[in-house]
Amino acid sequence: MKKTRYTAFDFFLVIFLGIICITCVLPFVHLLAVSFSSNAAVSAGKVGFIPVDFTLASYDYVLKGGKFLRAMGISILRVVLGTLLNLALMVLTAYPLSKDELRFRKVYVVFFVITMLFSGGMIPTYLLVSKLGLKNNILALILPGALPVYNMIILMNFIRGLPREIEEAAWIDGATPFQTLSMVIFPLLGPSLATVGLFSMVGHWNDWFSGLIYMSNPDMYPLQTYLQTLLVNFEQLLQSSGNGADIMAILSKMNARTGRAAQLFLGALPIMMVYPFLQKYFTKGLTLGSVKG
Repeated sequence: MKKTRYTAFDFFLVIFLGIICITCVLPFVHLLAVSFSSNAAVSAGKVGFIPVDFTLASYDYVLKGGKFLRAMGISILRVVLGTLLNLALMVLTAYPLSKDELRFRKVYVVFFVITMLFSGGMIPTYLLVSKLGLKNNILALILPGALPVYNMIILMNFIRGLPREIEEAAWIDGATPFQTLSMVIFPLLGPSLATVGLFSMVGHWNDWFSGLIYMSNPDMYPLQTYLQTLLVNFEQLLQSSGNGADIMAILSKMNARTGRAAQLFLGALPIMMVYPFLQKYFTKGLTLGSVKG
């Protein structure tokens, strides 16, 4: 067996990438340490990467008080509905566009590409959502971005890379185009669907601006919009969640920094839990989706 020989550059590359990884992880570790530390320790600047005077007061406030859980529920519902709608429309659009025999195919593709470069703008979109009566409705967070064109193109190129013989065999057996798509092509789209699905999930989860402009009722804010308002003025939200005695009891154990750290960590936790299961498809899906145009 031939032994692998490592050069000085290989060791330098490993060390360099290790430093980059640590640099990316340390701020998150510090955020976690702050969320588990006491008010006095954080105010005194004693917290580094290990919690000081360990306490769960911030998480107790996040889970029992305020509107965090309501906002997280709205975000989870948005991610589920939005991602399913995105995947359905992407598959139904990408499959016909992947066929060279489709009349005016290039015209349709150019049409979709133009929408990536030029959009209608925020004001027309807002007016349309308002005229449709979708303000303070979760559909206002989903429908304006129902078809992510960039992700659809990735999926289209993936389908174009599949062997043509697979479809021809289905057609010989009498399968209709819909049966071919649902029973033959769709089961082969796992890596690419995982990739574009992850893109859609992260996009829905991280979007805060849509909630800010389409939701005039704070009770309908998705999580990231709620966190954005929290970061702007934590004290006002705290005052709206209880009476004076409750506020003093909370502030004796936590402050704005610990409360924000706890909510930011919990806000990132769902995506962190989902990503490891989809990571193995991520690079493969991108590579297979970039072979043909």
